Amino acid sequence: MKRCFWISLFVLISLTSAFAQQTGGYQVGDAVAVFKLKNIDGRIISLADYNNSKGVIVIFTSNHCPFAKAYEDRIIALNNKYASRNFPVIAINPSDPGTHMDDSFEKMKERASSKGYTYPYLEDDMQTTARAFGVVRTPQAFVLTKNNGKFTIAYIGMIDDNPQDPAGANKFYVDEAVTNLLEGKPVVTLSTKPVGCAVKWKN
Repeated sequence: MKRCFWISLFVLISLTSAFAQQTGGYQVGDAVAVFKLKNIDGRIISLADYNNSKGVIVIFTSNHCPFAKAYEDRIIALNNKYASRNFPVIAINPSDPGTHMDDSFEKMKERASSKGYTYPYLEDDMQTTARAFGVVRTPQAFVLTKNNGKFTIAYIGMIDDNPQDPAGANKFYVDEAVTNLLEGKPVVTLSTKPVGCAVKWKN
C-alpha cells in the first residue's frame, strides 16, 4: 500500500507540476539521426548496428525514478516478445548522475545485472541524444520503424496507460504500435503524454 501511495503521489506531481518541458526534438514521421552511446558492457552501440532490423523500441529510462522501476519488467517483456521478430528494445539513461547518484554508470551496470537485461542499456552522459529526441520524462518510449533505409518515428509517449499497476493497464501503446507495424498496418495512436520523472538537464 505504501508503494502504491508514493507512486500515486508521483503521478499527481508529474501531471500537475510546472516543470519546464524540453521543447523541440523529433516528431512522428521524422527520420532519426544515427547516435552512438556507451553500453553497460563498455561497447559503443550505434543505431546503425540495427540497420537489418525492422525497427527498434527506444526507451529513455533511469535507475532512480519510481516510474522507471514500475515499468522495468514491462520493458523486459517487450524485448522478450519483439527482439526475436527483429524489433528489439534499446534502453537509454539520460539522467544526470550529479543529480541522482543511482544513475551513475556503475549503478546502471548493477541494475542491468540484477534484473537480467537482455538489451543494451546505454549511457547518454552528455544528454545529446535525449535532447535530439526531445525527451521530457523517464520512462518515455519512441517506436522507430525502418523506412526507405532510415529509422523514422512511428510513436512517441507512454508504454501503456497505467504507470502504477501492469495488471490494470488497458491501452498498450508500444505493443500495439509494434504489432501494427509488423503486420503492415498503420499505427492508430501516434503519441501520448509521457508520465514519469522530469529529466534534469545539465547546465
